[in-house]
Amino acid sequence: MIRLRTIWKIKKVALIVLLLSACNDFLDEDPDNRVELDNLEKASQLLVNAYSTASPNFTDWMTDNVQFTQGTNKRLSHQQMYAWEDVTTGPNEQDTPDFFWFQTYSAISHANEVLAILEDLPVNGESQARKDAIEAEALLTRAYGHFMLVNMFGQHFGQSGDGVPYIKEPETVFLDTYERRSVRRVYDDIEDDLLDGLEKVDDSFYNNSGKYHFNRNAALAFASRFYLFKRDFVRCKQYSDELLGSNPGAFVRDLTSQQFQLAGSSVTEYPRLYTSPELPANLMLMRKISLVQRTDFAYGPESTFYSSLFDTSIFGGLTDERENPAFVKGLNAVYPARYENLFERSSLNSSVGFPYYIHIAFSGEEVLLNRAEANAFLGNLDESIADLQVLSEKRFSGGTPTITLNDLQTFYNSTDDINNVLSYIIFLERRKEFIMQGLRWFDLKRYFIPVVHDLEGGSTIQLNGDDERKALQIPKSAVEVGGLEPNPR
Repeated sequence: MIRLRTIWKIKKVALIVLLLSACNDFLDEDPDNRVELDNLEKASQLLVNAYSTASPNFTDWMTDNVQFTQGTNKRLSHQQMYAWEDVTTGPNEQDTPDFFWFQTYSAISHANEVLAILEDLPVNGESQARKDAIEAEALLTRAYGHFMLVNMFGQHFGQSGDGVPYIKEPETVFLDTYERRSVRRVYDDIEDDLLDGLEKVDDSFYNNSGKYHFNRNAALAFASRFYLFKRDFVRCKQYSDELLGSNPGAFVRDLTSQQFQLAGSSVTEYPRLYTSPELPANLMLMRKISLVQRTDFAYGPESTFYSSLFDTSIFGGLTDERENPAFVKGLNAVYPARYENLFERSSLNSSVGFPYYIHIAFSGEEVLLNRAEANAFLGNLDESIADLQVLSEKRFSGGTPTITLNDLQTFYNSTDDINNVLSYIIFLERRKEFIMQGLRWFDLKRYFIPVVHDLEGGSTIQLNGDDERKALQIPKSAVEVGGLEPNPR
């Protein structure tokens, strides 16, 4: 069982007012300026808070993308994650599992409030479409929040073990209790919300801010990822096809273009361009309160490893444009220039506030690689190669990259089944494409890949492919106060 904090401040205030009213009947009017959810516009505005501000990119510190980094500030939580230990610093420290847990459940609570109020809001024929669109966004945000939680705090789909509570109702009592559900049951609930949301999602109500909402393309990308993780490759391909259409290259940013080449000379312009809502490749963007984009914090890819990763290619002599530009991180590492380091002051005259960046929640490149992987497992080898070809043409400069099955078998010097060889190259391309963007950890879980980390003194530690620690530990407060069963260690 778990007790979740009532985090929505409006509800707390409402509860206090209710208690006071019982003793003081003169409080006939609200003594504050809280918002009453009495129309569709207010419900829509509340959904801004249904997107978690916690970044998933801290998971890269647990992957094989990073090595021991010298000369950076390392908090206790950084050291614990790097060693795959349970983090003990509590829910208020950003870029930690506990912070992700509570911020994401807070976001889910806002989605549930909107869904609950929609049931009671009268609508006419003209406003029904608006109501459906709001409901779709709330369902999709609720599904996405639970999807991220179950894939962090549970084992990968298909394995035994508990997942997370799936919360569908607003909190109406103080310190309500919930139960962990199996990973499979959580996936069932996610699928229900996802498909219901897809049926009603409508982009026409977003006023020039569609990339910061669950628009239809983002919902299709979510479905592509969901069914890939579920190993339902037919449906992964189905939703990927629906998004990519007849011109998948339109959803892939061209890093060889003059636009990106010119931006590469500026430490601010390149990440600004990379995360621009104007790029068709960026399907959904989210603001994340985080320090992962800082080059003086935690761990990063060691310089030699980083160069070697991008030199690993079947295209001898061609340049992988994903390698640069990159920031120097500490004394021996680098950080790919993907995110702009931003800061929001708590007030106009304040010197304190929140560091943040713009996170690419879903991209066309991910959907393309999802489809390539699905096609490989379905035996659609030519289609899988075609998707890799589309990506390669917009990643490698200095010549024309061409992929064939024979080239892949020669490159890997492998007599394995060609489906497996295709998986090798897709896994490599995913690693390059999303390095330090929070996806590698989930790929390591999906493929049961072990991880080795080097320590400062020269020794190493290893996380086995099926290690129980790949399911992050449930927050201490949820275990001790709520009685939630912790993950085994």
